[in-house]
Formats: sequence, C-alpha cells, structure tokens
Amino acid sequence: MYGPANTALHELQHSTYVRFSLLAFSSIFFLVDPFAAIGSFLAITAGADGPRRKRMAFKASLTCFIVLTAFAFAGQFIFSLFGIKLPAFEIAGGLILLLIGIDMLEAKRSPTQESSDETIEATAKEDAGIVPLGIPMLAGPGAISSVMVLVGQAPNYWQMFAIVGSIAITAVASYGVLNGASRVQKLLGETGIRILVRIMGLLLVALAVQFFVNGLTDLGVIAKQV
Repeated sequence: MYGPANTALHELQHSTYVRFSLLAFSSIFFLVDPFAAIGSFLAITAGADGPRRKRMAFKASLTCFIVLTAFAFAGQFIFSLFGIKLPAFEIAGGLILLLIGIDMLEAKRSPTQESSDETIEATAKEDAGIVPLGIPMLAGPGAISSVMVLVGQAPNYWQMFAIVGSIAITAVASYGVLNGASRVQKLLGETGIRILVRIMGLLLVALAVQFFVNGLTDLGVIAKQV
C-alpha cells in the first residue's frame, strides 16, 4: 500500500515536467561547469581587489545568462533558417558533449570551453568578465548546443520556461561559485574539485549518449521504446 507521501513521490518521479526540468538543469549546469572554471578565474583575476573580482564574476554570469537565453529563443529560428533538423543537431550536440565529457573525466577543461592562449591573454585584460570568462568559458559551444537541442525538444511553453529557469539558476550558481572562488577552492581543495568535475563528466557522457540515441531514434535508425 502506498501512503500519501509515497504516492506523491511516485507521481513526482514520473512527472514529465519534473523529468524535463531535471534534464534541462543538469545538462546546462554540467556544461557551464563553474567549478572547473575556478582555476582560470583566479588566474585571470590575480592581483584584482575584491570589488573588481566581484564585478568580473557578475559580468561573466550575466553574459552566460544572456547568451544562452538568446540561443534558447532563437533556436527554432536558427533551425528553420539553415534547414537543420532536430535529429541532426541532437547527434552533433551529442558529439560535442561527448568530447567535453571525456575531457572532464580527466579533470581538465575542454579546449571547446577555453584554451591556454585565451587564459593567458585574459590575464592582461583590464576586464575579462565578458570575454573570455562569460563566453566561451561559461557559455561555450557545448552549453549553447545543449540549449538548442533542449529547445528543439520543447514544443510547450512550460518546457521553455524550464529551460530559461535552468539557465537563470545556473547563472546565479556560477556567480556564487566564481565570486567565492578562493573560499570554494579552499573548502573543496584541488582534489575535491577534480572529483566533482569527473563526476559531472561521467554524467555528461551519459547525456551525450542519450542525445545520440534520441537523434537516431528520431531518424528511425533505432526503434522507439514504448
């Protein structure tokens, strides 16, 4: 016999809205991955005082939100403009996610998110909050691809709300992590951050495979599971 609490939990677990929202948040947050950006952020902001570091963290997070939200609303238009079908983008997005996830399993930032040249160049900038911190370090090709795939799978307004909400939560969390980068690094340590990045990488690889499966299923290569 299910009690009221168990029944509510069972319904919550099988709710389409909850499942899609969790998928949207996890894929976006893991790809933005502010924890892996801590080292680069501290290197770029070395010598900066507290208020300036806080401003750069805010600009980076705001840039991430604006860029990803823009692609969320422009996703369908881009698909139509270039004649791209969702299955093709699911497979392409899955490939990008897989490459990023493999790099994360090795506890390192993917070159699609940042390169050593960009980090070195950013250290000489007066304000690197928008470029390269905001884009591509936070809002990189992987996060943009993930958002566009999610938009292609979102025919309803509530799903779009879940995507934009996930972007907003991720941006706020990124600001908190970057603004407190020194404290987070001391709390987790290098080993803790690497373990966290590897766990995110494992989940990201699983999401990449799911994107592949969805794309092949939509193309009819794989039979749809009922």
